[in-house]
Amino acid sequence: MKAISFYTLILAVIVTIAFFSSSQSDKKTKTENNVPTQVTQKTQKDQLLQVVRSVPIPENANFAGEAFPIEKFDVKERLERELMVNSYWHSSTLLNLKNANRFFPIIEEVLAREGVPDDFKYLAVAESSLRNLTSPAGAKGVWQFMPGTGKEYGLRINSEIDERYHLEKATVAACKYLKKSKEKFGSWSLAATSYNMGGPNLTKHLSEQHANTFFELNLGEETSRYLFRIGAIKYILSNPEKYGFYLEPHELYAPLKDYIILQVDTSVPSWGDFATKNGTDYRTLKLYNPWLRSKSLTNKEGRTYKIKLPKK
Repeated sequence: MKAISFYTLILAVIVTIAFFSSSQSDKKTKTENNVPTQVTQKTQKDQLLQVVRSVPIPENANFAGEAFPIEKFDVKERLERELMVNSYWHSSTLLNLKNANRFFPIIEEVLAREGVPDDFKYLAVAESSLRNLTSPAGAKGVWQFMPGTGKEYGLRINSEIDERYHLEKATVAACKYLKKSKEKFGSWSLAATSYNMGGPNLTKHLSEQHANTFFELNLGEETSRYLFRIGAIKYILSNPEKYGFYLEPHELYAPLKDYIILQVDTSVPSWGDFATKNGTDYRTLKLYNPWLRSKSLTNKEGRTYKIKLPKK
């Protein structure tokens, strides 16, 4: 009987300890952070597993050496908006980083030679993401020239040849436009604004609003964001890791620099045959020469065209 009483006592002690431990644990779970267990579990299940933060605004932010007056709340918030949009538009910004490695060397060389600030390579990104796009209005190429403007600045445009797609020549044309606008409006910021909205429209708004700088202008949504978008692209592409983008060198698109040049001053009945005879294919020919817009070339004027072909 004494043995039974002893074991009964031990069992009672164990049961008592277990009860109080369970009670305290349950109380802690229900009161932790003042959130019931079932609510906490539901929140963890439904919430997205990500960390989203605001983005850093660069100190001394500028475009082409001209400062963004971010001491003004409006300017700071507009720049921040574009930094956030482009930082969290992951696929687009990643592709811009990859394409920049291929095309920036060509653009940078032309800008330097023409005396235009290097920052304008980011304007090309803002215009086209460095792709040969066609806008709804009919602007084409990396620099998005309309037909009339392209011809005005020396680009050849017809059914067979469209030099808006010729990166070097289109960059030269863009430089001519920008230098003329800088001379007229007095700043690179307004030259960039003119590129987006056109010189006559910019002149009208500057006069009507008695403004002297881009930051004093009240413009439509697209142009109001334009310079800030270029600035945001500049800071993200020039320091991608700061904005959360990590790419290894081999992940970038390689420049198309290993090529030969053939001079053509006659008609070409078939670019497909031309490509095959020169050891390549039609698709590759067009990748290296996107300004060739038809399957043949009549060349009635007997012009000389430089055709790029990859080295064998």
